[in-house]
Amino acid sequence: MGRVDLQRPKRLSAADTPGPVRGEAGAAVGDQAPDRSQLEQIIAGLTEGVILVEPDQTITYANEAALEMHGVTHLHELGRTVNEYRNNFVLRQETSHMLDHGRYPIDRVVAGEAFEDVVVVVAHRTNQDRDRTHRIRSLVITDHAGNPDCLVLIVHDVSGQVEAEHRFERAFAANPAPAAICRLMDLRLVMVNEGFLDLTGYKREDVLGRTVYEIDVLERAERRNLALERLRAGETIPQMEACLTVPSDPGGRQVVVAGQPIEVGDVRCMLFTFADLEPRRKAETALRQSEERFAKAFRLAPVPTAISTANDHRFVEVNDSFMRILGYQVQDVIGRQAHELGLWLDDGQRRRFETELAKTGAVRDFEARLQVKDGGDIDCLISAEAITLSDRACILCSFQDITERRRSEEELVTAIEAVMADASWFSRGVVEKLAAMRHPARPGQSPAQAAASIADLTAREREVLALVCQAKSDPEIGTELRLARNTVRNHVASLYQKLGVNRRSALIVWARERGIGGEGIAAKLPKARKRGAEKPGRVVRDNP
Repeated sequence: MGRVDLQRPKRLSAADTPGPVRGEAGAAVGDQAPDRSQLEQIIAGLTEGVILVEPDQTITYANEAALEMHGVTHLHELGRTVNEYRNNFVLRQETSHMLDHGRYPIDRVVAGEAFEDVVVVVAHRTNQDRDRTHRIRSLVITDHAGNPDCLVLIVHDVSGQVEAEHRFERAFAANPAPAAICRLMDLRLVMVNEGFLDLTGYKREDVLGRTVYEIDVLERAERRNLALERLRAGETIPQMEACLTVPSDPGGRQVVVAGQPIEVGDVRCMLFTFADLEPRRKAETALRQSEERFAKAFRLAPVPTAISTANDHRFVEVNDSFMRILGYQVQDVIGRQAHELGLWLDDGQRRRFETELAKTGAVRDFEARLQVKDGGDIDCLISAEAITLSDRACILCSFQDITERRRSEEELVTAIEAVMADASWFSRGVVEKLAAMRHPARPGQSPAQAAASIADLTAREREVLALVCQAKSDPEIGTELRLARNTVRNHVASLYQKLGVNRRSALIVWARERGIGGEGIAAKLPKARKRGAEKPGRVVRDNP
């Protein structure tokens, strides 16, 4: 059968009942027990549970729905009297507070009390872990004199609904996103979570029961009129920015607010959710300030600096030093690539630079020659680093002009070469330092080999070196020094090892770069052998 509308408790007179009524098994109830068989037939198929109680506290009937809601199958298991019912079942409130016997709904209806929507948790005394939640209403049928004739309990099993509401409440409370719920009938706030309290600084008791106008959740919303119109209609409120007035901040709290209509129990409500914009606003402010500082540092940097895209190396920004030294204006370079400007004199260098940058993400002190706008060129050390600028992958590139330094180095080398042509008036230490500047360490040569000097050689090695510089062969050297040929070869090999060379011509070059000719060193070697090692700082001169 369909659902019968039994929404409000009321008293019915006996004239409203369908005739004489009898008890469940046909037994008489009192001397003039009415026959209630027709009433029982009406309520037998209802989805609501219905329990009939006589004024003498006898339970005369319960339909199958009522029995199932109590977890029993027969009327005697429910209890034939109100007292048996109390002994069979334990009732408590949703707050887990146990009900006294006098406050059981069945006691209240026997007392003639009319009530509706009383919610209790019911469990059989023998199995209290298996409980169900009932929402109960009463109905009192009176006789012609107005005295109670039949007492009715109408029971709804709302266990699933209550459990769903509890799950929702737990999820609502645990949700870190700020949220609040108001009833649509009076726009009063009925639930707020910890996120909302943390966001606003309110206490729960300061909020619950107040309207959304008193705690204005749509304050200074960018589309406030639309939001209020949707709220009154119980429709979805789209996301919009607002500024909540909060106790801790007179300036308010920037948020994004949205509303979604929901039902809590049977009550139509509006769920407001909030996203705090304060962290984002602070991050945006910090980012803007950081970008401003970067822009100032970039613009005022004393070395030419440029920013280009990472994917195709198109210029997006250049600083004042770049324009001053390379001669280009902003409009000449923005949006163009370096090779389109002809900036690199050696295109192979440019490709090696870009390959190394793509591989490692950074390049340091890459030597290259760049062409300025007027056709001249400059020597540069180029350093580059991958950066992210406004969510865009870019390359920050600086150019250190070393043209003057390179010119000075070249002039110094030329001067050294001119001096080395006649170095007889230099001390040996100075000559060797000049030679080291002119010929730095070669690949594979150790620092000790690069720094080797005449003073590091033994007397015999000096004699052999002098004769090598005179272009004499190993047999000739052996004859002059009265040494075996293999001994001469060992001395030559030792010279190769100490000086980091691998052929006789290199030995001759090494000696002459230090201002020592074959005859000059040969003339001095016997004296050196007699007097021992030369004193530091002594001036060595070749014979005229």
